[in-house]
Amino acid sequence: QVQLVESGGGLVQAGGSLRLSCVASGRSFSSYVMGWFRQAPGKEREFVAVMSWSGSSTYYADSVKGRFTISRDNGKNTVYLQILSLKPEDTAVYYCAAASSPFLTVLTSAYDYWGQGTQVTVSS
Repeated sequence: QVQLVESGGGLVQAGGSLRLSCVASGRSFSSYVMGWFRQAPGKEREFVAVMSWSGSSTYYADSVKGRFTISRDNGKNTVYLQILSLKPEDTAVYYCAAASSPFLTVLTSAYDYWGQGTQVTVSS
């Protein structure tokens, strides 16, 4: 079992930045692929970014490339999402998730554990 707790969300003006954190408790955090997803009001949850267990591989949604950076510190059981140049369309609840699959994946169904989410609101 893995428990995930996100933090770092908030209300930010357009153009600002945030760093989201996701702390994992439980077993073998370093063996999980870690992903970030987001869900805006009235929309389906969508993939944002994913990182391999070692941190050597990443993949991003086209809509966030160049502005979002995923990273992880296996010693601290934490995965981060650095967000730059925030836009109003980035407003959503952001979730981190853990997948036991060895492959980077964008599918929500491939993830075994989810956090409760952290709200990011970007004002124009």
